[in-house]
Amino acid sequence: MDFSLSDEQLAIQRAVQDTVARYNDDYWLQRDREGGFPEDFYRSMAEAGWLGIAMPTEHGGAGLGILEAALMMEAVSGSGAGLSGASAIHMNVFGLHPVVVHGSPAQKARWLPPIIQGEQKACFGVTEPDAGLNTLKLRTQAVRQGDRYVVHGQKIWISTAQVANKILLLARTTPREQVTEPTRGLSLFYTDLDRQRISVREIEKMGRKAVDSNELFIDGLEIPVADRIGEEGMGFSYILHGLNPERILLAAEATGLGRAALRRAAGYAAERIVFDRPIGQNQGIQHPLAERWVDLEAAELLYRRAAWLYDQGRPCGPEANAAKFFCAEAGFRACETAVLTHGGMGYAKEFHVERYLREAMLPRIAPVSPQLILCHIAEKVLGLPKSY
Repeated sequence: MDFSLSDEQLAIQRAVQDTVARYNDDYWLQRDREGGFPEDFYRSMAEAGWLGIAMPTEHGGAGLGILEAALMMEAVSGSGAGLSGASAIHMNVFGLHPVVVHGSPAQKARWLPPIIQGEQKACFGVTEPDAGLNTLKLRTQAVRQGDRYVVHGQKIWISTAQVANKILLLARTTPREQVTEPTRGLSLFYTDLDRQRISVREIEKMGRKAVDSNELFIDGLEIPVADRIGEEGMGFSYILHGLNPERILLAAEATGLGRAALRRAAGYAAERIVFDRPIGQNQGIQHPLAERWVDLEAAELLYRRAAWLYDQGRPCGPEANAAKFFCAEAGFRACETAVLTHGGMGYAKEFHVERYLREAMLPRIAPVSPQLILCHIAEKVLGLPKSY
């Protein structure tokens, strides 16, 4: 059993760190204060080829695995960019996986290169206000009329919709009462985000101001049949292919954020003098920080194992969910401990850790709640009755 990374994987980590080093903590603090998509950071990642790390080589990607992508996302988040940096490129890395798996050759040739090159930005249009995590109850309707579909409905918590020009949209093409199986009747589209037909309203939120979250109101959006991925009515099964990679990537991002917080806390504890000694000399400061290091080491092993299973083509649902659950909690605990280590200064924006703590809430909540993860593991691993 070999836990070491390959030379190529270590080179990826170093190269990503070199790219993101141009964007220091002050850059991300400004983005947190002012908002606005980090276009220069996004462009740098695109020019370095990182947006296509897990995309097919025939379309300009690197053709690497989810493990390499997760290592990249941990390096981005761990640089101090946190979720603001990671979320700016998150969709490019995993979002079009349903296209890679189920798209036609023409669709892949048309859609993948612009995303890999950073020429287009896409948002993920699934969640709805009244359905929440119960995706099978989505109400947004796509009615076929000849060679196109006409869509009406609403989506919520859609990241990057302020700057996106494409949308991966899940909509109902068969009424629920007419489907033979509950997982049928939803279709997946990748199409232009037509702002004449889609109203995008930003949601003010707790953190990650640089990457917008939005409500979408869709009124008569026309989607060509050529923009439908795969068969009509099979969209729910298609998006499942992207769920485990998304959980793994978010787990890596949470781990990186925790490492950034721990690094700052340890540095502060070594330098801060109180009662004529550095506070880091006190076990009351040392022990919580040491525990957070242990947490993050375990978190890294969990997400790396889940990513390895996925890349081997093996089932990894429980492992991907476990990684998302544990890494989110480990990252949050590290950020919380970092604030407490700083004392009153932890509450000040200039020390950055309060920003980390606000962003650390996101991996705990999205894209699936910790409660549903525990329900999944209880049912699928422990064999307990389904609770919902």
